[in-house]
Amino acid sequence: MEVTGVTTKLPAGESATALTFDACGGPGGNGYDADLIDFLRKRSVPATLFLNARWIDTNPDVFKQLAADPLFEIGNHGTVHRPLSVTGRSAYGIAGTGGVGEVYDEVAGNAHKLAGLLGHPVRFFRSGTAHYDDVAARVVADLGERAAGFTVNGDGGATLSAAEVRQELAAAPPGAIVICHMNHPGGGGASPRPA
Repeated sequence: MEVTGVTTKLPAGESATALTFDACGGPGGNGYDADLIDFLRKRSVPATLFLNARWIDTNPDVFKQLAADPLFEIGNHGTVHRPLSVTGRSAYGIAGTGGVGEVYDEVAGNAHKLAGLLGHPVRFFRSGTAHYDDVAARVVADLGERAAGFTVNGDGGATLSAAEVRQELAAAPPGAIVICHMNHPGGGGASPRPA
């Protein structure tokens, strides 16, 4: 998980916690957790939303609403949600990209889509499963985006209960980048607030 060029925590001395939410897209990953987004909006909690091209294609109206909300920064979550590796290394059962060309396609395909929709390039990229190798991380940087990892896996890949999500978020150290998911409305991330 520690790869040169991948940001896994905020700069030294930063005491805030960065909340990030992935929308992975594809089979079983095209949902939208409106309750979670409403919770963030009602409490004015900023977050970075990493959106996959397939999720955007399935949720164009929701994308427009999220992109127009100054509370949220939109990040690139890839074209087809693959771990970035020049060797095809898989993570969590998802096959990785198999060479520099596939890394380029995974990053640049959605970067182009997002720039067209937003009218400007995005700053951050998070690969599918947030896994990278050194070469892939350099490709991301060469394409003008910063590779984002995480400090705390806040929802266990959308598998944790609401109580477990609350526990993970409460334990996040100062300067942490927390990864959760916004594409599983029935998951524990839908209810991170205290009971």
